[in-house]
Amino acid sequence: MTVGPDRHDASVRTALERMLTDGDAPDVRSVVRESWMRSLRRGVDPSSTATVESVAGPDDFTGYRATHPMTAVRPMIRSLMLDDIAGTGVVMALTDEHGRLLWVEGDHEARDRAAAIDFVEGAVWAEEVVGTNAPGVALAVDSGVQIVGAEHFVQPVQGWNCAAAPVHDPVTGHVIGVLDVTGGNPVAAPFALSAVRSVVSAIELHLRMGAVDLSTLSAPDDPARPATVAVLDADGPRWIPPTGPSRRLSPRHAEILLLLAWHRDGLSTEQLAMALSEDGVDAVTVRAEISRLRRDLGSDVVLSRPYRAGVPIGCDIAGVVDRARRGDVAGAVAALGRGGLAADSRAPGVTAILEEVLADLRGLALGGSDPAGLRAWTASVHGRDDAAAWHALARRMPSDSVETARARGRAALVDRRLGVRL
Repeated sequence: MTVGPDRHDASVRTALERMLTDGDAPDVRSVVRESWMRSLRRGVDPSSTATVESVAGPDDFTGYRATHPMTAVRPMIRSLMLDDIAGTGVVMALTDEHGRLLWVEGDHEARDRAAAIDFVEGAVWAEEVVGTNAPGVALAVDSGVQIVGAEHFVQPVQGWNCAAAPVHDPVTGHVIGVLDVTGGNPVAAPFALSAVRSVVSAIELHLRMGAVDLSTLSAPDDPARPATVAVLDADGPRWIPPTGPSRRLSPRHAEILLLLAWHRDGLSTEQLAMALSEDGVDAVTVRAEISRLRRDLGSDVVLSRPYRAGVPIGCDIAGVVDRARRGDVAGAVAALGRGGLAADSRAPGVTAILEEVLADLRGLALGGSDPAGLRAWTASVHGRDDAAAWHALARRMPSDSVETARARGRAALVDRRLGVRL
């Protein structure tokens, strides 16, 4: 993505130079001139983007973000806007009331280029930190604003355009954060700010109607539980929402949700089709399955272009690996069992997920110091014919123990089956 200056940039730069020299620039829009003056008074360096300031502290950012009111409305914002900016070189950002970027989303290339100017999650883009920019000015004046090219106060940001508007708590009227779009020429067009304002209006109406209750957000030390796709249960896969009863899933819907939970950056139609069948599934079938899934679970659960989770989704099979990494390999092997849907599925993408999980569990069992993990692994359907694991278990046990003798015997048996000469 190459972001070029608009045709007014030369005159705007001249006006900014005059502002820096004389303290005034009458030839630019008042909202820009006044922001420049505030930036100048606050000592913002026009040659730097030193934006990484702490509000919650780096160690607290994940919990802080998870319980912030803007995160509560993120699924709706994504459903209204994210698909429309896909492939346009534009990123969408949500900030808190301090200008800290809570979420920055868009295609990989756009996010990588934005990262070059410190436009990343956790960075602060308040006006007093980085000067004139749309999120910062929107917070400063409590109004929607568009900042184009050289209107940015700091030079490294002047190749970008941005449009932002504040979001208000309907009960208190206080600003809870900002919705921003940042990118190239598309964001310089007048409709960019109109689009942002329209989405913010829809969000604030949503809040007034009580569809999202900001007062019920969990405390920072108890972040909201994500939805979970459970595939290991012998009774079949289930969808477990953050609140309310779980529901049964068809194998195909469980496969799709598992793939999207595992591949958090999303899958194209072609990638999802190949992950579901060795021969691929035609695009019409993929779209039909996604449509049925949205009808059953909600339109915001799966977003498009690429297909990706629209709400935080966990999966029980990923929890197995997390448990093993925390040192409880035996518990993880027990939780995995035979593998449920992951073991039964013929979808190549799901088979690959199970293979990754088994490789992780085996490696942690072999590499750990606790023989309980090896015992559990060799006792499982996945590790009972693992000669290396039986040999390792024999080495971990006292040389004269019954268990050592058994482990050596099983290792020898597996070796004979595999044709290994003793």
